[in-house]
Amino acid sequence: MVKISPLNDKTQGEFEKLFKAYYDELDCDDDVPHLLEEYVLPDLKAGLIRIEIMQDDSEYAGFVIFQCDRIENEWCPREGWGDIREIYVIPSKRKNGLGKFLLYTAEMKLREDGTEKCYALPSENSEGFFTACGYLKGNLYDEDLECFAYEKLNLNNKCK
Repeated sequence: MVKISPLNDKTQGEFEKLFKAYYDELDCDDDVPHLLEEYVLPDLKAGLIRIEIMQDDSEYAGFVIFQCDRIENEWCPREGWGDIREIYVIPSKRKNGLGKFLLYTAEMKLREDGTEKCYALPSENSEGFFTACGYLKGNLYDEDLECFAYEKLNLNNKCK
């Protein structure tokens, strides 16, 4: 059975393992413990981002980090838009709809907060995933990540 729930003290250790696996897979040179301690977890505690963690049966299998862009956020390229910051499913659980389930959960929570539009800055390998979920390549280009934003202008449209 698949279960998605907000990150809490009990699941933080599992999230940190998944986050490290995600960054390892991206082949980033970033200091993951530093990112978690200085940015991710403080932003979560301050209410600037939200994190949902997923279990498939008894195994922690993925997470999604998202926010509504607001002026008080350090990262706010599109005020009032939902932003899918990070989404990750462990390799052994991919191609089973779990990523779409995570994305739909984030979109639903953003919609409940009054957000109607959403975007993501996908890696090259995940552009097809976002397209399959109703996102279109937009005009906003992120110089740091070297990618275009993919946008969903109506969060009532679900993944296919």
